[in-house]
Amino acid sequence: MTGCPTRTTLYDKSSCWVVVMSSEEFAPPKYAQIVQTIRQKIADGTYPPGSLLPSETQLVREFRVSRPTVVRALQVLQLRGVIEREHGKGSFVKAAPPGAAHQTPRPGRAVLDRVEVDENCTVIEAGSLAASAAVAKLLDVPEGSAVVRRRVLFRDDERPTDLFTVWCPAHQAEETQLGEAQPLTVGIREHLRASKGVKLQHVVERLSARHPSSDEAKLMEVRKNAPVLGVLASVFNGGGRPVLVVDLVLPGDLHELEDSYSL
Repeated sequence: MTGCPTRTTLYDKSSCWVVVMSSEEFAPPKYAQIVQTIRQKIADGTYPPGSLLPSETQLVREFRVSRPTVVRALQVLQLRGVIEREHGKGSFVKAAPPGAAHQTPRPGRAVLDRVEVDENCTVIEAGSLAASAAVAKLLDVPEGSAVVRRRVLFRDDERPTDLFTVWCPAHQAEETQLGEAQPLTVGIREHLRASKGVKLQHVVERLSARHPSSDEAKLMEVRKNAPVLGVLASVFNGGGRPVLVVDLVLPGDLHELEDSYSL
């Protein structure tokens, strides 16, 4: 019959999903298309484990997109445990652990390794304030004690992609740039190691599906009833109290978390 929309079925073996699209539907976001292509090239051996991916500049040229879109795609691959990103060196394909096709995604660790200066981001606020009851409980410090809060909004060339907030006891943030407004030139994990000798060792994550607060909805340009993924991570350096608490908010229509394990 003439005039009927065409339909295309996409099947991704690596993540076991099927998408049926018609010509009347929107294509996936550009960064998602890059993620799918790179994962396919990893699966078919074009990019073997341990290999260096093309540079951001090369990927910009290959896919004919902006640098923020490429950075967003690489961040998603890092979030899913597919690649490792090293500042000044590039992105490397991670070797799969024995007996596992994928690694469990670890959002808390991924966000601690993000290099703000390399991404399209805005430091919304950074500085010292008194800990609210909720923050004090998370950090295991007295309510009203001094803490440093750093809040950063990341976006691609289309829209905001995630909102990151970190709280740190004031004494832990001394001699660091966590309370300063300029983007960090290394990830927070590396910054704490270099500036304070603090080695972050352990993360406890809690994931939730929820609606954004009014403030979050405004910053991320989503409706107040839109679904978001919330990741709340307590980060330890081997002691009993957290060194950092991380709150990551992800628009539900841009993100998915996947896992693979043996039965």
